[in-house]
Amino acid sequence: MTSDDSFDEDNPFGGLPFLGDLGKLFNNQGPVAWDVARQFAYQIATEGRSEPNVDPVQRAKLSELARVAELHVANISSLEAGSSPHPVQLQAATRAEWASAALDAYRPLLDRLAERLAQGTLPPEVEGADAQILDGLLKALNPMMMAMSAGSIAGHLATKAFGNYVLPIPRPDNRILILVDNIEVFAKEWSLPSEDVQLWVCISEIATHSVLSVSHVRTAFEQLLQRYIDGFEADPRGFEDRFMDLDIGSGDPEQLQQQLQSALSDPENLLGALRSDAQSALLPDLDALLAVIVGYVDYVVEKVGSGLLSSYDSLSEVMRRRRFTTSAGDRFVEKLLGVEVTSELVDRGAAFISGIVERSDEATLGRLWEDRRCLPTPNEIDAPGLWLARIDLPELDQG
Repeated sequence: MTSDDSFDEDNPFGGLPFLGDLGKLFNNQGPVAWDVARQFAYQIATEGRSEPNVDPVQRAKLSELARVAELHVANISSLEAGSSPHPVQLQAATRAEWASAALDAYRPLLDRLAERLAQGTLPPEVEGADAQILDGLLKALNPMMMAMSAGSIAGHLATKAFGNYVLPIPRPDNRILILVDNIEVFAKEWSLPSEDVQLWVCISEIATHSVLSVSHVRTAFEQLLQRYIDGFEADPRGFEDRFMDLDIGSGDPEQLQQQLQSALSDPENLLGALRSDAQSALLPDLDALLAVIVGYVDYVVEKVGSGLLSSYDSLSEVMRRRRFTTSAGDRFVEKLLGVEVTSELVDRGAAFISGIVERSDEATLGRLWEDRRCLPTPNEIDAPGLWLARIDLPELDQG
């Protein structure tokens, strides 16, 4: 992208197409204006251009690679990619299709976040008529602000994602959408075989989906994410301060539109959310679960990919570099939803998995997904021997 593109890589809300009709700002029901969110997502994902349908040849090739990946992942992990009677389906998708599916997948968390942040109150220094005007404006804008947030998140992710799990968050069905155009651009940029990159993505996506489809893993993860969202402290002070200088009584709709767009330029002020002590206390458990999921998926990808991909070594290095080359917008989205996959977290997960294999065997890794009690604690992530000792306790073996 150039500096003139509609999306600023360092700002997930930069370059958003502001709605010309201000009346639309005040006609939304519910905590999030989802129709508007979808419009924003499409605009950002497609950069305002019409998208062609995915080439049928690409669809057929992806289907073949998906079958290969699913077979090899199942052989390594002994996990089913999808639960019968709904087997996993890898589908080639456009950016707009991917963004729409992402909004559907993240909607429960974003609705929950919107309800949480709507609990804020005006600062005590705002009184009288000013308080009434500002309170009414904020209540009217809340659904639009969350729509901008949701649409921006989905649209931005669609410009860079390869598959569903650019954020390792459980999805509601067994469809895995693959962005073949994004993969083609990436492969060309790094002079990598396109088919190798597609197969890598299929392996990684199926492995991630397999783990997140385990009932107790999914439940544990969703509960932690919900508690994380509930832990946000609604702090409208920073956001409302941005509105204190609005000339609401000027009578000039164009001027008010420009002022509103400027006020909404900072995503953290936009959401008015501060990480709380409750969230900080929850992070060790959330990070431990993330670490073991990411570490296990990386292990499966290495075991399968190193045997199938001729370009595995160079592809592995490029993928690692890509994973940790993130913009401010990426970091904001990860922090917002509680899924910060840092280099430290990845290394912790890798060390735990390798520690289990070195002390025991590959089959023992499968016990991670047998029961919720087999999920490692934060202390066990850093000391794999503790986990091995605990899962061998008689009471755990007896279920």
